[in-house]
Amino acid sequence: MHTTRPIAALGAASAVALLTACGSMSSGSMAPAFNQSTLPPTIQVPAGNKVAMETVGKGDIAYECKDKANAPGQTEWVFVGPDAKLWDRGGKQVGKYYGPPATWESNDGSKLTATQLAVAPSGPTSLPFQLVKANPATGTGAMTGVTYIQRVALQGGVAPTGVACTPANKGQKEIVKYQADYIFWKAS
Repeated sequence: MHTTRPIAALGAASAVALLTACGSMSSGSMAPAFNQSTLPPTIQVPAGNKVAMETVGKGDIAYECKDKANAPGQTEWVFVGPDAKLWDRGGKQVGKYYGPPATWESNDGSKLTATQLAVAPSGPTSLPFQLVKANPATGTGAMTGVTYIQRVALQGGVAPTGVACTPANKGQKEIVKYQADYIFWKAS
């Protein structure tokens, strides 16, 4: 019987430690799990910034069949814009991402646009990694003070491959599914 009490006490102590850790996560005192060290250097956020929010964007990317720039008579699928919902790591919708212009909007009404700084290949069937510098947010809330946004953990979103873009179907739009993590950074 003496062995069950120490095990029960240990279990209770572990539960208290776990609950304490979970409680401190919601207050923001624990460091987020995201680590950018394995990302290409061109899309790593500069020192002096810390992760403020991690989201998963799930939705659609629109493409339009248009004339190829500087190539008369040739056409190509051109990126038009995103339409996605942003979810936190717990599966709760916290905002949306849409465009043009590319806009990240929190459920609290704060929103921002950004300027692309760099992209890097992520895989043949996925959009590239991306680093953008945030423009000042409108409204007050989660987007206030965001300095950078990274697009990582990409799935899909590349230009349509099952439908040809030809001069005969210029103007046609196609929608493709995609998913990406959007990591929001603020100055530390």
